[in-house]
Amino acid sequence: MSRLWPLLVRETTLAWGRGGGPLVAVGFYAGVATLTPLAIGPEPERLAAIAPGAAWVALALAALLSLDRLFERDYEDGALDLLTLSPVPLELVCAVKCLGQWLATGAPLALAAPVAAIALGASPALAPLILACALLGGLAFAFMGGIGAALSLGARRGGLLTAVIVLPLFVPPVIFGGGALDAFAGGLPWKPGLALLGAYAAAAVALGPIAMAGACRNALS
Repeated sequence: MSRLWPLLVRETTLAWGRGGGPLVAVGFYAGVATLTPLAIGPEPERLAAIAPGAAWVALALAALLSLDRLFERDYEDGALDLLTLSPVPLELVCAVKCLGQWLATGAPLALAAPVAAIALGASPALAPLILACALLGGLAFAFMGGIGAALSLGARRGGLLTAVIVLPLFVPPVIFGGGALDAFAGGLPWKPGLALLGAYAAAAVALGPIAMAGACRNALS
């Protein structure tokens, strides 16, 4: 733990300041929320119906913005080689990097999600569930996104390759989170959707670092 804490501080600080940090992601998220009424019309009923889903899609897209730099800079300057040789297992290093990414971008996006959804016309009663789903979904996005970032190490146009790899992995959280919000808004059972989202996030946290470490070792070999 004494070795992991400085690493977490380092990764969170780098993620916070890298490429604009959370400001870029939150700004993109706000832009999507602003443009949505212009695309589908200003009718409150229509906006209220699509608000949770639109907020979730925007959250997934915003999470993609900084994933290509999760491992790339450490790979280019040699820091990843040093992290691989450190006493801390590479799987734990990858997990801490993703956790730092979530703290720097995923958590601010989760805080912005209820505001965006309510601005689009969602009921304020949905806000706590939107926040909970966005926190869990952001965790899944960070760890699943880390797999794509690690697999695209050293490739040209790695950001595009990361998006191609990651977008299919983002589909289940969007379905589970959006389904839970729609069920809650319709007075239907919403806990199964939230439970599935939590299970997916837990699986991403448990299995994602193993895949990332393998991809990093392959890129460095």
